[in-house]
Amino acid sequence: METVYIEDKIFDKINFTQTAFHTGAYEGCQFINCNFSNCNLSNSNFSECIFTGCNLSMAALIKTSFQDTKFKDCKMLGLHFHDCNHFLFTVDFDNCSLNVSSFYKLRLKKIPFKNSSLYDVDFTEADLTDAVFDNCDLAMATFDNTILEKTNFVSSYNFSIDPEKNKMKKAKFHASGLAGLLDKYGIIIE
Repeated sequence: METVYIEDKIFDKINFTQTAFHTGAYEGCQFINCNFSNCNLSNSNFSECIFTGCNLSMAALIKTSFQDTKFKDCKMLGLHFHDCNHFLFTVDFDNCSLNVSSFYKLRLKKIPFKNSSLYDVDFTEADLTDAVFDNCDLAMATFDNTILEKTNFVSSYNFSIDPEKNKMKKAKFHASGLAGLLDKYGIIIE
């Protein structure tokens, strides 16, 4: 299959479940209110692209490259980001639903997660140094052998993180969120 190179194009309200998505390199493109659910985005490169109001749920991301790519108001359920090309992987999430997705072993230094739902997301062995979780719901998210040094959780909630199983030097929390660091002890905090 031939790959395409597309630069600075706006894709608006395209349903890629009915219209073929072409594997290729997309640079500076905007995807607005597009449906990629269950699509195969494997082996495509997205550089400096913006996805707004899109549904990418359950899309295949094998060797997909995201470099300086922003996602705003997107539905992104069950995505396996760990299958992506890890080289220069840089993303920005704002008001996205990333429930049941996986960032297993990914390098996510300084990545911003803003106003997003991260229910049951797997961050096992990921490097989240200097990442920011701004007003995010982290219910049932998994942090196991995760690097959380200087990570900001000040305005996030519903997290449960075991400080003994993660590197957390200089991680930031609000006092009201400290209960999420003590869950394993079964302590009742009032």
